[in-house]
Amino acid sequence: MTVTPAQFRAARAMLNLSRADLAERANVSRKTVERIEVAEAAAPGRYATTGAVQGALEAAGVVFTEGQGVRLQGAGR
Repeated sequence: MTVTPAQFRAARAMLNLSRADLAERANVSRKTVERIEVAEAAAPGRYATTGAVQGALEAAGVVFTEGQGVRLQGAGR
């Protein structure tokens, strides 16, 4: 599934994480998180990089859903 920039922003907001916090968790730079979140289309960059950010958000309890949705684990099942 392709995660959109809006989904990345929403997920980070749901967890109340700063870009720096998310970057640390994903082991990428804050600027990388910013680039992923402000893109106009599907998250840019290498798959490994966007995958690391997505993985960090999922490890913190985020579920990305089809149709550009995002929710926390256990919510809205």
